[in-house]
Amino acid sequence: MRVVVVGATGNVGTSTVQALAADDQITSILGLARRRPKLEIDKTEWVRADVTDADLAGLFRGADAVVHLAWLFQPTRAPSITWRVNVVGSARVFQAVADAGVPALVYASSVGAYSPGPKDRPVDESWPTHSWPGAAYGREKAYVERQLDAFQAEHPGCRVVRMRPGFIFKRESASGQRRLFAGPFLPNPLVRPGLIPVVPDVPGLRFQALHSDDAGEAYRLAVTRDVRGPFNLAADPVIGPDELAELLHARKVRMPARGVRAALTVAWELGLVPASPQLLDLALHLPIMDVSRAHTELGWRPRRNALDTLREFLDGLRSGAGLDTPPLAGGAGGPMRLRELVTGVGRRP
Repeated sequence: MRVVVVGATGNVGTSTVQALAADDQITSILGLARRRPKLEIDKTEWVRADVTDADLAGLFRGADAVVHLAWLFQPTRAPSITWRVNVVGSARVFQAVADAGVPALVYASSVGAYSPGPKDRPVDESWPTHSWPGAAYGREKAYVERQLDAFQAEHPGCRVVRMRPGFIFKRESASGQRRLFAGPFLPNPLVRPGLIPVVPDVPGLRFQALHSDDAGEAYRLAVTRDVRGPFNLAADPVIGPDELAELLHARKVRMPARGVRAALTVAWELGLVPASPQLLDLALHLPIMDVSRAHTELGWRPRRNALDTLREFLDGLRSGAGLDTPPLAGGAGGPMRLRELVTGVGRRP
């Protein structure tokens, strides 16, 4: 099989390419990204391509499957840019799949596409995907779900799989995710158990996580097995204030969501953090997902639990871990953070 991975150099992309390369059924992989990496992976050829203007159909021809992972989180301060890449770019990917006659499309949706859910039970893949309207990330994920509905209706011969994972981490993604969400002022050495004294006990603060390598394995299974439709992906346990306090050896302090949001708003308006307060709103409204369909129909089970995954990520954050790709470049020193300040925190892709 020949597989094209769009957005192959990021957190999930690198793990997906590695999982595919280890599969004997996969003979070649074409990894597409806006910036060419130095990373070398068996069976993999890298090509520079931007989903907004590249000849995608030409790159997709002859592929047995396309995995669409490309997504722009920043700049949160310019949603027209993220819309052009995430929404218009995804439409171009889907059209190119049809034009090239690719028989399978695997798309990276998200728990962020889901509408707010009940607090007393998890939701399965039939739960509405209208997201939370205040956050650009959620609006875009929900809109692309509608695009994919139309694509499936127009191209029933194409096998379409939608992945809806929780929060995805690995050690090597730490520097990249720190740049995306925390910014240059986070003191890496202090992110260790015992040095963070308190964890905010915010109503609604519960989320699901999984390791990037487990996500990559799920994408490999979606490529190689005859499955269709959406799959929720997450590992146990669900992470809340109790779990975070135990992980960080900290005590919980009850805080109203309004107060935490106000503090984040000030930090965002001052350019101290790249993550917008709307992302916090979205996080507080996420439902808890039922992942049983991924277990029974996809044959997927995570090898790492959510707490171990977060421990690994925090270790990577302290050491400035990364990979030899532009999105995941590591380093905890001053030059990288100075570059973030010069280019504007949360103002550029």
